[in-house]
Amino acid sequence: MSPAPVIVVGAGMAGLVTALLLAHRGVEVLVCERGEQPGGKLREVPVAGQRIDAGPTVFTMRWVFDELLAEVGTHLEAELGIRPLEILARHAWDQGGRLDLFADLERTVAAIGDFAGAAAARGYRDFCREARGVYRTLEQPFIRAPRPTPVGLVGRVGPFGLKGLLKIRPFETLWQALGEHFPDPRLRQLFGRYATYCGSSPFLAPATLMLIAHVEQEGVWTVDGGMHQIAAALTRLAIARGARFRFDTEVTEILTDRRRVSGVRLATGEALAARAVVMNGDVAALRAGLLGAAASGLSPPPAESQRSLSAMTWNLVAPTEGFPLVRHSVFFSRDYPAEFDAIFRQGRLPAAPTVYVCAQDRAGDVNGPGGAIPARRAGLADGEPPPGEAREASGWATSGSSGEGIAIPGIGAGVAFSGPERLLCLVNAPAIGDTHAFSPAEIESCEASAFSLLERCGLRVQRSPANTRVTTPTDFNRLFPATGGALYGQASHGWKASFNRPGTRTKLPGLYLAGGSVHPGAGVPMAALSGRLAAACVLSDLTSTSR
Repeated sequence: MSPAPVIVVGAGMAGLVTALLLAHRGVEVLVCERGEQPGGKLREVPVAGQRIDAGPTVFTMRWVFDELLAEVGTHLEAELGIRPLEILARHAWDQGGRLDLFADLERTVAAIGDFAGAAAARGYRDFCREARGVYRTLEQPFIRAPRPTPVGLVGRVGPFGLKGLLKIRPFETLWQALGEHFPDPRLRQLFGRYATYCGSSPFLAPATLMLIAHVEQEGVWTVDGGMHQIAAALTRLAIARGARFRFDTEVTEILTDRRRVSGVRLATGEALAARAVVMNGDVAALRAGLLGAAASGLSPPPAESQRSLSAMTWNLVAPTEGFPLVRHSVFFSRDYPAEFDAIFRQGRLPAAPTVYVCAQDRAGDVNGPGGAIPARRAGLADGEPPPGEAREASGWATSGSSGEGIAIPGIGAGVAFSGPERLLCLVNAPAIGDTHAFSPAEIESCEASAFSLLERCGLRVQRSPANTRVTTPTDFNRLFPATGGALYGQASHGWKASFNRPGTRTKLPGLYLAGGSVHPGAGVPMAALSGRLAAACVLSDLTSTSR
């Protein structure tokens, strides 16, 4: 009789990485995913016959995936089409000014000099130097390592210990540190965006987050077919190594026997035995008791004030004119402090939000006109996934979109489009989707403010209800229960925040955690790293208990 499998709850980024690595090492793995496809927050949505990325849009830290795929005997280019971006992002202000950041450091230095003067250019060089130092200080002892404690991190930093850690400026806010480098408030806004990358306010997050500047300088890529292709590729690789997937399969309880995990119970009532369970979901769901009493005692769920940012998003297929969009464009509000005060202190949508626009048909997405490519099922003929009550997939993974594409000439960086294009427009929002139902009036007011800013910056989007899909924090809470719609776990506010994330192991033997709410943090590569840590812990513990 074969041993019970390791059950991975959730097919998000961390769950897929965990499943792949365990299956590669010969461990029987079953992934239970309540949705109908893998990816978790790495999701795409249908709009007007097109598939649009509706989650993370930026691919960085490729070394994470280079190492992961090398470990399972393949390499990144064999599994995904990726392309480096020349223009990392374009930034605009309605009171005037436009600034591009480039993959080439010297081009960025020159652009900042033209934008804000020679002193600002020198400040940027100093900022990049400091960001590189922070990243190098933390990569090995924190980012790559199992969950550290403050005391343990001091020892891991090396001979400089506490002195070395103080150089990463954990007791200053990012906004304060930026003021030393950039007198121009527009530049402080721009680089303050690094706090929002992990769902936080630049006025409350530690200056340590400047390390993201170095991450970007190391490279930003697009993924052919959209970011969801990462999830499709990992699913395909895991299946090829023996992992099984059950989609449309919701886990409602972690089962225990003699104070150890013994399996899971599904929404259908079916019980599945397990050697171990890896929970790939927001830890808030466990803490709130959504997976049963046995797993609820990890600690109380975070208060609303501790939650990370949520979002209000518009996915569109629409013609644009005026402003020369690139893949990533940011349009800044005039009152940045008021924007984050509204979100984190007042718990409401900002009256004048900053708007991020991802133009997904620009700068590198070449899988057909309009981004439409045929649907594929890994290991199956084209068509629907296998029938069955649980939709158990021995070889099912979505890999792209279906439908006919729209002919769009001029795909590239900042050139004019003559037809509709796929857009994700996003503004930051409070994570109150479990306690507040956003009214049509609130949504319409936020939309009017967001698109008014775009128009003042020169961008006109010909939107209509038929070509637009709106997602609110309430919708995100429905997708990710118990979070309020928080997209990054807990906010990184204060020096202790990074140490408040749980590690892989829990106090319940046999239960492991992985995902963006777990160490080392939010984002596609960080979630992947948490999956690697989870797989390593499971393998170590299975080996020790089998002796």
